[in-house]
Amino acid sequence: MLDIINEHIKKVESFTADSIDKIEEFRIKYLGRKGMLVQLFDEFKTIPAEQKREYGQKLNELKNKLTEKINLLKAGMTSGQTPSSDIDLTMPAETVTIGTRHPLSIVRNEILEIFSRIGFIISEGPEIEDDWHVFSALNFPKEHPARDMQDSFFIQKEPDILLRTHTSSVQVRVMEKQKPPIRTISPGRVYRNEAISARAHCLFHQVEGLYIDENVSFADLKQDLLYFVQEMFGKDTKIRLRPSFFPFTEPSGEMDISCKLCGSKGCKICKHTGWVEIMGCGMVDPNVLEFNNIDSTKYTGYAFGMGIERITMLKYQIDDIRLFFENDVRFLQQFESCW
Repeated sequence: MLDIINEHIKKVESFTADSIDKIEEFRIKYLGRKGMLVQLFDEFKTIPAEQKREYGQKLNELKNKLTEKINLLKAGMTSGQTPSSDIDLTMPAETVTIGTRHPLSIVRNEILEIFSRIGFIISEGPEIEDDWHVFSALNFPKEHPARDMQDSFFIQKEPDILLRTHTSSVQVRVMEKQKPPIRTISPGRVYRNEAISARAHCLFHQVEGLYIDENVSFADLKQDLLYFVQEMFGKDTKIRLRPSFFPFTEPSGEMDISCKLCGSKGCKICKHTGWVEIMGCGMVDPNVLEFNNIDSTKYTGYAFGMGIERITMLKYQIDDIRLFFENDVRFLQQFESCW
């Protein structure tokens, strides 16, 4: 029996093959379920006890030589040096780049997480809207320039259907379905007919907030926004509110934050003022409440809105909004460690 095993060992050592198919045929012959090695192990049971040790050692030697021979032959077949192949199969494959979240998604999620801590819930709505939800319910006069084709992408006229120009339309839908108290934040894409440049784009992203309840004041708005900017940009961030005008809020304001790039000393980003504007805000106009069947004599509220691109550009010191939409992997990979 030992002579038989030794004979197989010699055959294994002398075996050669010029194709993968022959190597596989050889492997099945010896290592298959019904192969020679299985038969030899079955015969191990009939070997006298005094010969089992030596027989077992020989069987293991045969098994090891089989494995080594097959691996060696397969490596030779895939070395790319065979005359019939001009492909080097041993070359490493192209590395698969692990993706990362887009910087706008990172900042969007951070904004939503900050406001969720103070009770805001997320509301979303359609990007294709009608005139009522985008303009009329928000107290836009019929002659307001935002209704003009130069500012909005209209899909059809009479009735007017357009791509929403702000996510305030989502707030209208919330007010239609829910009675106060309302505390919601609405993220989403918006569209405006603007020339694309380093500072503007026809497509961008907004986050707008709305809080309606009894006895809501401008002081509540100021405190909540101060909390937000200090969580987003750091505890040493200061805010400044300036009077402004929006059809849906009265009084209205624009909010600046102290420039983080120059420490409020003045640079080209803040136009050497030490302040950077990041959002519009104000108290909800009573007309907007009445248009949405909310009693303006009982309830008050505030609203605010900001561009996610603007917040992201400030947070990561990005100077061109177009970078967000070019899908340049080199740009996106810089944000792998930010989430």
